[in-house]
Amino acid sequence: MLPMNVDAAVPSSSQQAGLAATTNKRNRPRCLACMAASNKVVEVVDQYETACIPEKMRDNKVAYIQNPSTDKSCPRLLKVHAHMKAPIYVYYKLDKFDQNHRRYARSRSISQLGSPKMAKDTKTCSPEATAKGGGPIVPCGLVAWSLFNDTYGFARRNETLAVNRQGISWRSDRGHLFGDRVYPRNFQAGALVGGGTLDPNKSEDLMVWMRTAALPAFRKLYGRIEVDLHAGDEVAVTVQNNYNTYSFGGKKALVLSTAGVLGGKSSFLGRAYLAGGIACLALALLLTLLFLLPVPAHASSS
Repeated sequence: MLPMNVDAAVPSSSQQAGLAATTNKRNRPRCLACMAASNKVVEVVDQYETACIPEKMRDNKVAYIQNPSTDKSCPRLLKVHAHMKAPIYVYYKLDKFDQNHRRYARSRSISQLGSPKMAKDTKTCSPEATAKGGGPIVPCGLVAWSLFNDTYGFARRNETLAVNRQGISWRSDRGHLFGDRVYPRNFQAGALVGGGTLDPNKSEDLMVWMRTAALPAFRKLYGRIEVDLHAGDEVAVTVQNNYNTYSFGGKKALVLSTAGVLGGKSSFLGRAYLAGGIACLALALLLTLLFLLPVPAHASSS
């Protein structure tokens, strides 16, 4: 067996510095590409939870939102600052809402959503499992009970902008998780769900909502506008402000966004590459400095 050359197996300081510098050069174009892709995404964000409360009621927002007789309609005006190429994704954004809380996330019944025969399977749905009369709630659980129910209508130059609400959920959810002929029973009704009815198998809003978010600030897809919006356009939005975020100090916003090659607008990946490049550059400079420093006499003699 040939003796192994340890010095050859371990890179020298200059080789390590060169390797770090090369890594830095590779990270640099990736960083710039990610940032450029993010900067091409056009967003319009409108935070409206306070603006959609009448001024005289802003000292008691909870009373306003819980009063079923008050008009919750709220006109908003969005100004488009740059050309937005279709499809334009419509999101609602919530803040200070912990969907990842263990008790909240587990309060659902997967089997109940999959088959009408499993309507009574509510053992994992506490505290929203059964109605006052003892019958099962379908869909049960805290996640379904807290379904987001603000709605939005859009118009440009007095012409309605249609929002495509189809295909906003995961295909696997539509095809497997939510079964056919599962109809609501003892669920929120009337004004509590914005005046609409809920068929879990056809309600993609519910499917999107029940994919719980990992962080307390999150966006969920509401629909798509399938026509271009031009720079300078003004989009009139009618918000039905039904959802109660006021009791826990949460925030609500409406977001219009295009999509880039990396998805929505986010500088995280570009910043991560930039931080990695800076770290590699600092390491390269440190190793180069150590390589150039003279070796102490006592170290060389030993």
